[in-house]
Amino acid sequence: MATATQVQVQPLISIEKLNLFYGSFHALKDVSLTIPEKAITAFIGPSGCGKSTLLRTLNRMNDMIPGTRIEGSIAIGGTELYSNEVDVETLRKKVGMVFQQPNPFPKSIYDNIAYGPRLHGIRGKQQLDELVETSLKSAVLWDEVKDHLKRSAFSLSGGQQQRLCIARALAVNPDILLMDEATSALDPISTLKIEELAQELKDRYTIVMVTHNMHQAARVSNQTVFFLNGEVVEYSDTEKLFSNPTDQRTEDYISGRFG
Repeated sequence: MATATQVQVQPLISIEKLNLFYGSFHALKDVSLTIPEKAITAFIGPSGCGKSTLLRTLNRMNDMIPGTRIEGSIAIGGTELYSNEVDVETLRKKVGMVFQQPNPFPKSIYDNIAYGPRLHGIRGKQQLDELVETSLKSAVLWDEVKDHLKRSAFSLSGGQQQRLCIARALAVNPDILLMDEATSALDPISTLKIEELAQELKDRYTIVMVTHNMHQAARVSNQTVFFLNGEVVEYSDTEKLFSNPTDQRTEDYISGRFG
């Protein structure tokens, strides 16, 4: 029988020998990773290195790009993502995503949060009210908007809009939250709020974030993966990767010699 320790270190996401092609361009090359649950894993590396491409494979966003071809395996909780049996809509409910630019719907604050639950069959006002409140509280936004739920989401500041998008993702009860440069368009104060929010959420969700900001990766993440030219160069605990990298290319990147 598995011990408690074995259960805790069981990876939620398992990637094995993953290769991804956009037409003839080989974007990801033999990527193998295990990403643990209820922790923050950061992907770092220069522009075009494959980190956002890998992130988008985790909820099959790359399916929308013509000419994309994938080889290898990606499994979440033991389920192979690219199996014909996987319902992509259900997958994206379980693997939420927050993008670089805040992208609220042209609806009220309330209807932004209620949109996903309604799509999945929840119609009762009391249940929706509770979901909206819980999701906004989880995104540390409730106190700022609770008296203005019928206002347009576009009336919020950029940082508030991004937290609204996080709340919207949480409203459908995901297991995993993907954050693709989620703070790069925000001011320093809003960035700090999102970082603090991520730290709070990791006790309940598995978070995978792409960031160009190495200081952010060092501050927030538990594990860091360094990508270069579509390959994983190094993957370890964040503190170790930044203080004692094992690959000279990692050392060169984090010390600012390139990138």
